[in-house]
Amino acid sequence: MAEGQDPTLFGVAVDTIAILGSNVEGKLVLQKAGSHFQRGLNRIGHQIKNAPTEMRIRCLDAVSSLLFLQPEQQTEDLLRMTESWFSSLSNQPLELFRSISTQPFPDLHCGALRVFTAIANQPWAQQEMLASPGFMEYMVDRSVEPDKASKEAKYELVKALVNSKTAAEIFGNQYYLRLRAYMLEGPYYVKAISTTAVEGAE
Repeated sequence: MAEGQDPTLFGVAVDTIAILGSNVEGKLVLQKAGSHFQRGLNRIGHQIKNAPTEMRIRCLDAVSSLLFLQPEQQTEDLLRMTESWFSSLSNQPLELFRSISTQPFPDLHCGALRVFTAIANQPWAQQEMLASPGFMEYMVDRSVEPDKASKEAKYELVKALVNSKTAAEIFGNQYYLRLRAYMLEGPYYVKAISTTAVEGAE
């Protein structure tokens, strides 16, 4: 994944890493590449920010694949590894993906939400989300999801957070109960507007 690499070759490399990193055995193989792989992650992070849309989406999907861990796979070593990989993507990776998730392009928007969903059940990621100003409010704000695919992607993220064993403790009741209410209301919930004032004006 050298700088100046042909975009087609880079795309193939990204797709290959995504497939390899989709299971724990593959993740461990990549981890053995050490600083070489860390530099590759930094390059992927750069492409997520600057590449044409199609490449950005491929990179987002690769990151989702690399960072996801099933609950039973979450050993201390593997959690440290995914946190380290996340940090290698950018100086402020959470803010990078959050900025993409607020863009009005559904494919990019949903790609960023899938990255958050991939890490949503990992305690280090929950702590980063809680520490990021305004992030938890964004999580329960339905008005920022403009279309069906976005609403469904946000719902999957909220569901992953709520179903995590550590979420209630890390987020506390204030946020956990709001996330749980969001999940129970479903992806397409629209708050009813009171008609009392309208009727009174007639």
